[in-house]
Amino acid sequence: MTNKNINNKISIRFFDNKEVRAIWNDIQSKWWYSVVDVIAILTGSANPRKYWSVIKTRLKKEGNQLTTKCSQLKLISADGKKYATDCFSQDDIIEVVKLIPGKKSIKFLDWFTYSDNSIDGQSKLKAYNLFESSLIDSIEVGTIKWLQQIHAYLFGGLYDFAGKIRQKNISKNGFQFAMAQYLDNTLKEIEGMPENTFEEIAQKYIEMNIAHPFMEGNGRSARIWLDLILKKHLSKCIDWSKISKNDYMNAMIESSTNRIKITNLLKNALTNEILSREMFMRGIDYSYYYEEE
Repeated sequence: MTNKNINNKISIRFFDNKEVRAIWNDIQSKWWYSVVDVIAILTGSANPRKYWSVIKTRLKKEGNQLTTKCSQLKLISADGKKYATDCFSQDDIIEVVKLIPGKKSIKFLDWFTYSDNSIDGQSKLKAYNLFESSLIDSIEVGTIKWLQQIHAYLFGGLYDFAGKIRQKNISKNGFQFAMAQYLDNTLKEIEGMPENTFEEIAQKYIEMNIAHPFMEGNGRSARIWLDLILKKHLSKCIDWSKISKNDYMNAMIESSTNRIKITNLLKNALTNEILSREMFMRGIDYSYYYEEE
């Protein structure tokens, strides 16, 4: 069937670094998932649409009613355009996966049915809601206070340090972030950095990452902070879907000594779709994906 009255909430989930596109139905209060994406992951087929077509034909011959539960919904493809795509709700996607037995299917089901009650899951739902929150229109863009408000919004009730500047030293992969005893002065200096050009804004973002003011959740908070600065001064934001996880993480690791890579990645991903709910949601999906181990 084709559902034309579906709410335009788009999500992208990742399994083994491969996308599973999804769209939200407000009436039914559930996500619908691209079956072609799932089949591509499970089978490695070069033509998952054809593979799905063969399965549909077989199911119809067997009198299986699963295909009648399929909806054609418009999802964004790799070329940036929307195409009608066969989608199933979560329960029915599970039934499709069971038709393709194997270790990968078992692993996929473990991932697919994982609860959103984790800290990251709950925080991500809060991040989605930020788009409609009054908080987003009542802030001092580019300030440390606003970064703290973002962090508190995302992680309030999940971490007891939500919104609080850390008092301990932290490091990651051998890199020591700003020393806690100097952090207040460091953050004041970053706050005072200019925001007139893209290059200036990028430098401010890089310095904030090196400072790492919170015990956890720095990247997810700072990427929203960056987008709002760009929106205010340049009427731009980042299309995070244009930056791969590996490229982003490697460039950020190098940014303390070489800032060219991350600056170029961000610049090449700029978009003027600052009012697009879809762009915001996709940005949150990618931002949280970057942090997955």
